[in-house]
Order: sequence, then C-alpha cells, then structure tokens
Amino acid sequence: MTDPVARLRARAAELDELLARLDADEAAVRSDRSDATADDEHDPEGSTLSGEWQRIDALRRSVRDERAEVDAALARVDAGTYGVCIVCGRLIAAGRLDARPMATTCIACAA
Repeated sequence: MTDPVARLRARAAELDELLARLDADEAAVRSDRSDATADDEHDPEGSTLSGEWQRIDALRRSVRDERAEVDAALARVDAGTYGVCIVCGRLIAAGRLDARPMATTCIACAA
C-alpha cells in the first residue's frame, strides 16, 4: 500500500501539468481559428477546429473537477479529517483510500 497523501500530491502535480498542456492546445486552436485561410470544415480527413475546441474544453472541465477533489482531500489532510467518512464519521478503510485517495465516504456509506 502506498501513502495516499503522497499520491494526492503527485496527482495534483500531474493534473496541473495536464491543465497547462490543455491551455497550450486551446491557444493553438484559437490561433488556427483566427487564420482566415483555415478551412477545416471541408476537410473529410480531419476533425474540425470546433470539434477540437469542444474536446479540449470537455477534458479541461474533467481535469478541473478532479483537481478540485484532490484539493478537497488535501484540505481534509490539513484539517485532520482525512480518512474519516463524511456521512457516518467512521474511518475509511486503508484499502479504499489506497484505491481512491480522494474518497470521502467509507465503503458502507458509499454503497
């Protein structure tokens, strides 16, 4: 079993890197969209710039949601409540925290 807090911090760094890459991808799409000669809507071989923009936006929202979960878990670590079920107040099993370090509920309450 690994340290869930270390995994949370590592995941936060991974998510921050992913967000930076998505920001760069979005900037590239914006640049391509501003090019009046980019006629991607008629290219049968490639995805449209609008489609790519939507994909990047969906990925960014998903990454931000996960980053918020990680931040909340790290806040619980700082508050001394990490690993305590928010529903019943019992300890969350170490195996559950190992599998899902952002878990807020014990297995019984999650069911």
